[in-house]
Amino acid sequence: MEKAKRNTRRTVATGKAWAGRFQEPTDRLVEAFTVSVAVDRRLYAHDIQGSIAHCKTLEKARVLSSKETRTIVRGLESVKAELDRGRFTFTPQDEDIHMAIERRLTELIGPLGGKLHTGRSRNDQVALDVRLYLRDHLDRMMERCVELQRVLLDRAKANSTVVMPGYTHLQRAQPVLFAHHLMAYVEMIERDKGRICDARTRLNVMPLGSGALAGTNYPVDRAYTAKLLGFPTVTANSMDAVSDRDFTIEVVSALSIIMMHLSRLSEELIIWASQEFRFVDLPDAFCTGSSMMPQKKNPDVPELVRGKTGRVYGHLMNLLVMLKALPLSYNRDLQEDKPALFDALDTAESSLQVMTELMRRLDVNRDVLSRALQDSGFLATELADYLVEQGVPFREAHGITGRIVREALKKKRELTDFTLDELRAFSNRIEKGVLARLTVSSAIDRKRQIGGTARGRVEQRLKELDRLLG
Repeated sequence: MEKAKRNTRRTVATGKAWAGRFQEPTDRLVEAFTVSVAVDRRLYAHDIQGSIAHCKTLEKARVLSSKETRTIVRGLESVKAELDRGRFTFTPQDEDIHMAIERRLTELIGPLGGKLHTGRSRNDQVALDVRLYLRDHLDRMMERCVELQRVLLDRAKANSTVVMPGYTHLQRAQPVLFAHHLMAYVEMIERDKGRICDARTRLNVMPLGSGALAGTNYPVDRAYTAKLLGFPTVTANSMDAVSDRDFTIEVVSALSIIMMHLSRLSEELIIWASQEFRFVDLPDAFCTGSSMMPQKKNPDVPELVRGKTGRVYGHLMNLLVMLKALPLSYNRDLQEDKPALFDALDTAESSLQVMTELMRRLDVNRDVLSRALQDSGFLATELADYLVEQGVPFREAHGITGRIVREALKKKRELTDFTLDELRAFSNRIEKGVLARLTVSSAIDRKRQIGGTARGRVEQRLKELDRLLG
């Protein structure tokens, strides 16, 4: 009799919904090691949204009466109001957000709260919550991407006549419009949006009703639940539904590529803002100084975006490694998907926000860019192409131009300093019209094909993107 009392005390002490089978309470070390409520509490609104839909589905299946359903739904709405207002009190017994909500619901409406979990498991419950959460979050991520695109387009329009050196291997290559350069990032982000849309489409499948792994014994109408929650379809295999985290990998992969693009933009801003380049000035409000050197203006924001990119990459690898050898179906390892997923989402979103505001206030040093174009070396391709137009095979034209460049370097002269007679000494195919070709304006305007940097093409693409972004 005394042993039975001790066992009862131990079971009550655990306060767990699953404690009936156990003879002793959870070890405190295990309690601290396994608890996830600090991480997954952000799912509360979506957990309650799913619970309300499940409750109505149980009513449709005649597992709950309409009166019971109304009472449970009102109770869930009260719990959500407490959480919304920050008045919800978590207890040591709350393993995760699901159990915290069920515990508080039962406190508010009594034993009826225990009926809510009929026909479902935390396995399909959390799979639903994360999908609901991601749907909303990815919609917001799309808005952040569009906002950055619009700012980049605005900066491109404001500097539509500015020309800058284009680079390959970080060496001056050919002149391009500054707007054309910025719009390259608009195109990158457009692809990012496509990846987000693709990921959202594949995760938009309703897993509730899969139970722990095998389905449920209750006649729940899964299509009805899906309709209530705005899912176009339901998962086709219960074991896959509770153990699938492909969608988290796909989302974090898309976020990693977004961060890679932001990191590339950050790297260019860091270079352009350096005293060696001075192409742009970063806003003071987005930089910091040195605690020792008074003259310093450090590009901390783009540096941090560049650094945080590696952090998101790490989360992608975390998810891939976590899932690589998991047997079907649910395993507790899957609890570790949320710290990686949530931090990747937070990092990408904050990076998009801060880079959008930085670009909105970026100053372009037009005079410096203009002076950078005085090096006529990057007009060499124009000379080679001119020779091709005169009937010289390109490889031969390339060699002739290379010898002229070598001579210019040897004599410390610019290509545009050479007279017509001096140029003709390298090839008798060079005629008077060549001098008009060796200008920045000509180099820009002759790139008229789709995707080129010619002013007309850039202006056309600006209009197209304006319409695309609304």
